[in-house]
Amino acid sequence: MFREKVLSYAKKEYGTVSEHLWKSSPEHEVLRHPLQAGEKKAKWYGIIMKVKREHLGLEGDGYIDILNVKCAPEMVDLLQMSRGYLPAYHMNKRSWITILLDGTVPFDNIAQLIDESYARTASSKEKKKKVRTGPRDWIVPANPKYYDVIKAFEENEIIDWKQSSDVRVGDMVYLYVGAPYSALMYKCKAVEVDIPYRFESDYLSIRKVMKIQLLNRYEPDYMTFGRLKNEYGVYAVRGPRSMPDSLKRELNAYEGML
Repeated sequence: MFREKVLSYAKKEYGTVSEHLWKSSPEHEVLRHPLQAGEKKAKWYGIIMKVKREHLGLEGDGYIDILNVKCAPEMVDLLQMSRGYLPAYHMNKRSWITILLDGTVPFDNIAQLIDESYARTASSKEKKKKVRTGPRDWIVPANPKYYDVIKAFEENEIIDWKQSSDVRVGDMVYLYVGAPYSALMYKCKAVEVDIPYRFESDYLSIRKVMKIQLLNRYEPDYMTFGRLKNEYGVYAVRGPRSMPDSLKRELNAYEGML
């Protein structure tokens, strides 16, 4: 079932039709980027394989479906601390990871990692060419050590914020405030983007900012890092990242009760 979900998601989101490259292993299906002008080969962003459980160090007999995707090297070790994630099978173990497609890992988490793998393996031509339709939901880190975001929102409804991703006007920006809070605390809407800005320091470099409008506040003890990690598969917020659908549904339900 999860194999079919992955294939359906890849086709819907990226127009990908899987390729069967090995006659001896017809169950192996490669997910590849579309070929760009001037390219001889398009890069893989995922591969589904049917592997003997014993080859993965798993108990039991028989075979199991797995998915290999590319992710941030610092995430590889973090993910492997949770059930359903293993060192990459027959891939670079520093930047790829294996996901069990047996239901251990929720599909929302799998979809999020497919998106990251697609972005990490895309060519520069494809990144420029890619057109996005509709608004997106982002989780963005806020470090109170360097900027007092709590005070900023007490004084203003709209503030400037560093922009380092493909945020568009109308996108939702959820701010994850680091220690001592370590929680998702603000829901905002991007109302202006791509504003030129220059700032340099030992710990921060800014080239452009966006204006975000505060829509809602969450108490620090509501959506903690523990919940984000254990319930929604958000293992780190070191930079802007897409929000899992399951987390968005939870936040919308919570807001409806306020």
